[in-house]
Amino acid sequence: MMVSIQGTGPLKVVIFHADQCDPKKCTGIRLGQMKRAILVRDLRKIPERAVVLNPVSEVALSPSDRETVRRAGIVALDCSWNQAEEIFSEAKSGVQRALPYLLAANPVNTYKPIRLSTAEAIGAALYILGFKEAARDIMSVFRWGPTFITLNREWLDAYAECVTSTEVVTVQQEIMAAHTKAQSDERDNSDGQDPVL
Repeated sequence: MMVSIQGTGPLKVVIFHADQCDPKKCTGIRLGQMKRAILVRDLRKIPERAVVLNPVSEVALSPSDRETVRRAGIVALDCSWNQAEEIFSEAKSGVQRALPYLLAANPVNTYKPIRLSTAEAIGAALYILGFKEAARDIMSVFRWGPTFITLNREWLDAYAECVTSTEVVTVQQEIMAAHTKAQSDERDNSDGQDPVL
């Protein structure tokens, strides 16, 4: 079954749902309800040739994965971050890819690096792969969704300009170094300041 996402036409977006989260807050369930994704609850139902977003993968997602996603689809693993390691290590089918460094905008993990919701992971992947309208469509389902793209736009554009996974990793290292320095500088500037009266 294909899902029609604004900007791409038919594209297979599958979410493996581990039933570990609050259904009222779950972005994966919401995408399924809004007909933006197909939910499966069995790892064996992950399409064999699809790109599977898995943060423990040793290969970064890059624009070179675009045709694989167009042909076979993209899969996100929806589980609790507290139990994620087990699910991520069990997911062996498909073409495993990790997303590069990004900041979450979801209400649970706002501004935390890497702790993306399922919707953010799918939106980021689609954006990096050049399906920018589809990414915006996915994120438009959530009140905070457009903020995710705005918050990460510069980084998403930098990753999208890469060709290979190796290039994405190089750009990611530059982004992480700059972000860490900016955070450190911000902390240094706020330390020892006299309160404003």
